Amino acid sequence: MCEFYVKADPILYESRTRTLRIHGVLTSIRLENLAWDVLAEMAAAEGCATNALITKFHDEILQHRGEVPNFASFLRVTCMRYLLRKLDAQGETGSKVQTPATAARPPKVVPLAARG
Repeated sequence: MCEFYVKADPILYESRTRTLRIHGVLTSIRLENLAWDVLAEMAAAEGCATNALITKFHDEILQHRGEVPNFASFLRVTCMRYLLRKLDAQGETGSKVQTPATAARPPKVVPLAARG
């Protein structure tokens, strides 16, 4: 089992810091390259830029929780939940056991362009 994980390309878990503006405030976010790739995929599915998606996440978590104590960790978990949901949609997880990661899955996301 571990061989699958240890053979991952090191570039995937190398961290990158990106600077972006959230409502005019410059902020830096440090994530692994794989997380940035997943965020880019999510943004493409929503028909927006990665920075716009990150700003949307920031606004929504702030509205929902009232604070954003560790936004980078929130983004990593969001990426993992997105990938899990993709697997479920493809019927590839095959597991009926609920884990903390699967118990609180959000409903299927409908791209903004498809919303009426």
